[in-house]
Amino acid sequence: MSSSAQVIVLNGGSSSGKSGIARCLQAVLPQAWLAIGVDTLIDVVPARLRLGSEGIGFPEEDLGGDVSVGAEFRLLEDAWMAGVAAMVRAGARVIVDDVFLGGAESRQRWEKALDGLAVLWVGVRCDAGVAAGRELARGDRVSGMAEAQADLVHRGMSYDVEVDTAKAESVECAKVIAARVV
Repeated sequence: MSSSAQVIVLNGGSSSGKSGIARCLQAVLPQAWLAIGVDTLIDVVPARLRLGSEGIGFPEEDLGGDVSVGAEFRLLEDAWMAGVAAMVRAGARVIVDDVFLGGAESRQRWEKALDGLAVLWVGVRCDAGVAAGRELARGDRVSGMAEAQADLVHRGMSYDVEVDTAKAESVECAKVIAARVV
């Protein structure tokens, strides 16, 4: 990764601290960066795609935190990724906050969309127990997602830089990442 990153992709499980790091990056980086998270995509899809098998399904608490992703949601997600890439190609710098439920396959989908752009790949790690505690404190997540995703999203992954939000505050993590950008 060169020092002229146009895109920073943060990958980590639910409640790992990605959104906090993204906000801190916006504060510490000298240029203006947009922060776009997968939660934004989920918020804007039709309600029926948050329930059915063709959309994105969030588990009940007793199912261990697994999230299912259907074909119709995947099509919209591909379009969203292409849209993020188009913003970067138009001159915006973008921080992507995502959860790679498919591990390396999820990264490959982003690599395809971001082809030709300078990307800094960041692994946001967080101890499963710490993430589960944050999830409980937030109150807006299905119980079990954070613990189930803590290691899953990093399987088969390689990163330009990794941070651990169980060991450092978001601003410190952002400074480590920013040092690789500018």
